[in-house]
Amino acid sequence: MGHRFLASMVFVFAMLQLNATTYFVKQGGSGAGSSWSDASGDLTAVLFIAQTGDQVLVAKGTYYPTTQKDRRISFAIPSGVKVYGGLNGTETSVGQRDAKSQKSILSGNIGSKTDHSDNSYTVVHIKNADQSTLLDGFIVADGNADGVGPSADKERCGGGIYIDGSGVGNESNPTIQNCVFQNNFGRDGGAAYVNGRGGVCNPTFINCEFQNNKVDLDGGAIFNDGRHRGTANPVLQNCTFANNHANYGGALCNYGGKGQCNPTIKGCIFRNNEALLRGGAIFNMDVEGEAKPVINDCQFVDNQAVAGEGIYTFSKPEPRTKTEQVKLKMN
Repeated sequence: MGHRFLASMVFVFAMLQLNATTYFVKQGGSGAGSSWSDASGDLTAVLFIAQTGDQVLVAKGTYYPTTQKDRRISFAIPSGVKVYGGLNGTETSVGQRDAKSQKSILSGNIGSKTDHSDNSYTVVHIKNADQSTLLDGFIVADGNADGVGPSADKERCGGGIYIDGSGVGNESNPTIQNCVFQNNFGRDGGAAYVNGRGGVCNPTFINCEFQNNKVDLDGGAIFNDGRHRGTANPVLQNCTFANNHANYGGALCNYGGKGQCNPTIKGCIFRNNEALLRGGAIFNMDVEGEAKPVINDCQFVDNQAVAGEGIYTFSKPEPRTKTEQVKLKMN
């Protein structure tokens, strides 16, 4: 019985791969997206029809989530879809691209004002995505999550990218690599909000840069949220955090209230990040839950804060014994 089930699953996976579609997107394109010569110019529309196993190739240029002025619209990446930027529009394979010189920009600057007040709340949204989901080779810029909704609301968190695995039974574990997040704003998580509240959200960030992102609360670049018995344990590998600003956690805020928030951080550089209060680079809220990042081979340079220029962990004091309580009263 077990062998037959396994064989059927392998068959289904193989069929999905055979039926996978590659879509092509180019700035100014007007086609259906079946090839570079027939490229679509509407990345939002292509993502809407893409399905598990598909890949989307995006040429250099600047792309906006909407041509309207609806700040709630984001680039929504479906589970199991791989989205590649940094192509010039002639490649026959992703391996031929040069993403650093051929910039594909996902911009939240949809409005007409000179400031960011009418920009998209969140530029990229990924919800309940499996590990095969990929965003690779983009600049994500100018999101403005300045809304006044409740805590963890998409309109006030994650100006660059909002990754959502919240809710019982839900998971979201995509991979984000070779991306730059810059000039994004939020109440919490200026560049990225990792929402594992009551669910599981363990994305992987590889070779990404977070620069000049800002919040008016916590997590200038990334806010990892494992509250409400959730799990937010992202992997941050070979990433750079520079010139990000917050009240708590100039670059990262890890919040494990009644849940778990234990990111793995390896080979990363934290430079010139600033917290007005605590945790110039990283702030851990280790109260009624876990916030214990595993940090290896990282550099902390010129980060600033009133307390904890590099890392600050706020832990709930251990309960005092009766003997200690008596001594305190006597003193």
